[in-house]
Amino acid sequence: MAIYKNSIPILEYDDNEKSVIMPNRASLYSFPKYAVFAFLGDEIEKFAKKMSLEQIGEFISITKIYPIYIFRYKEKDICLCQAPVGASASVQILDFLIGYGAEKIISAGSCGTLTDIEENLFLIPIEALRDEGTSYHYLHPKRTICANKNAVSAIERAFLKNNISYQKCKTWSTDGFFRETKDMVEYRRQEGFCVVEMECSALMACAEFRKVEFGQILFTADTLANIDNHNDRNWGAGSLSLALKLCFDAVVEL
Repeated sequence: MAIYKNSIPILEYDDNEKSVIMPNRASLYSFPKYAVFAFLGDEIEKFAKKMSLEQIGEFISITKIYPIYIFRYKEKDICLCQAPVGASASVQILDFLIGYGAEKIISAGSCGTLTDIEENLFLIPIEALRDEGTSYHYLHPKRTICANKNAVSAIERAFLKNNISYQKCKTWSTDGFFRETKDMVEYRRQEGFCVVEMECSALMACAEFRKVEFGQILFTADTLANIDNHNDRNWGAGSLSLALKLCFDAVVEL
């Protein structure tokens, strides 16, 4: 175990798995090993209400309490929780879920397109650019991170069983929603990144550090294909319910 020092603080890293504050420090819960942790707005709460799901825990933040439910699907108990936007916020809850038992996790969320891609297209990120700060607290500094191969395969099987078309992609994970400049967008395109979001690389890093399986489903929402005219489109709203179903079908494949 060692601290790797650098003149730039975000590039400094301590490989010690034990922290002063651990995510399971209070010994509060015991979650199922299968988990769906998704960026789907109100869809999860609507689903939980519709299915009368039992709440088995909660993550308390300063701004909001995140309920954690249990859902029995295809003879497996699945932990279900909404994910908050942003690498730091989402990884904090992911680490919490892992700390209390989650080992096989699937997420889903929207992304912006950097190239001319239609809205509501499903994607599987196989590599993510670490242009956020959180992942550097979990893994050594490196430009990109690759997705867990078992999770990618599980997601692919879920798409095939549902007869849903998809593409694999490289995604740009960034903290700077309002700092996606014209030149930077063009630079990312040249590197081969076709979509942008805010959490994927950090979630992958946390899962790899904690030695669990994590995979993410993306669906296209707004577009930056025309850098002179950003288009919100409908923020991928047409994909929410299907994305949640695909998460359940993928996680039981792990």
